[in-house]
Amino acid sequence: MDVVVIGAGQAGLSAAYHLRRNGYDFQVVDHSPEPGGAWQFRWPTLTFETVHGIHRLPGSPFTQPEDVTTPVAEEVPRYFGDYEQRFELDVARPVHVAAVRSLPDGSLRVETDRGTITAKAIINATGTWDKPFWPYYRGRETFAGRQLHTADYRGPDEFAGLDVVVVGGGASGMQHLLEIAEVARSTHWVTRREPVFFDHPFDPDWGRRVVAAVDERVRAGLPPESVIKATGYRLTPELRAASDAGVLDRLPMFDRITPDGVAWDDGRFVAADAIVWATGFRAALDHLAPLRLRNNGGGITVDGTRVVSDRRVHLVGYGPSASTVGANRAGGEAVRELRGWLRPTGTDHRVRPRSTASARSN
Repeated sequence: MDVVVIGAGQAGLSAAYHLRRNGYDFQVVDHSPEPGGAWQFRWPTLTFETVHGIHRLPGSPFTQPEDVTTPVAEEVPRYFGDYEQRFELDVARPVHVAAVRSLPDGSLRVETDRGTITAKAIINATGTWDKPFWPYYRGRETFAGRQLHTADYRGPDEFAGLDVVVVGGGASGMQHLLEIAEVARSTHWVTRREPVFFDHPFDPDWGRRVVAAVDERVRAGLPPESVIKATGYRLTPELRAASDAGVLDRLPMFDRITPDGVAWDDGRFVAADAIVWATGFRAALDHLAPLRLRNNGGGITVDGTRVVSDRRVHLVGYGPSASTVGANRAGGEAVRELRGWLRPTGTDHRVRPRSTASARSN
């Protein structure tokens, strides 16, 4: 067929919408058990009150529930599922893609646990959730308490009465910290870099500059960095209150882990029953290894969404498009790029939405 879309999160569904609209013969495969992308795995206390934002998919509005305490893991997957049916995107799941290989005739073979698909191009939208990053620090294997990553976090209640160290200066780490501090005996926040807070508006011009900085890295073939690292954190009333209460008193990164806590070479020590590693994720791209896309800098050189060394491959939800807004735009951009060299073989150039009620009944 023309295109295989790997992944059915925000970026993958956006790409599928534009492929359908432009008459391509395509297939979407997703290894998650249900619709919703990574949203279906978010912790229950991530609600519409605490989430940074949810952006609608192209061609379909998203209505936020009136109750802002509703977990996003309930509503967003429902919206994604309705979207798939409404636009007849026919996502195949669960399908695990083991490898993508180049064939002598110039096509690509997508090898999955449910057979193989041959396509002229792929749009990869596998995101990062499946590849949590666990940095190694000396003594980590000796820790007698519990260690978990953001990917395993299910809320603060299990930390009641404990001494907890939260590692990581990203948005998830801060959310975990604020929640856990309300129930734990003590919390300590550890980050590699001093966090930067701002209280001025996040205006569009600044947003474009930030995204441009992330884009510059992937154009240079360097591994992408998060957008939040470039922006810093908006000092909300909640964060101000946490700062005043000492919750955001940040410690530099420890040097080693002991059986009962974390320690620094200068003699400092913090006792801990649990360590929460909010240390982020890496792009889940192992299945693309046979194509040899990575360069000496460790990254993949990308121009927009197109891999510079292989125009058959587009990465969406990668680098500057690793956000809900960016992922939406990247899906459309990838299809526009494909139109420059790949003539669609499909015959239906229309997006034909069905009503939500009809989609559910089918």
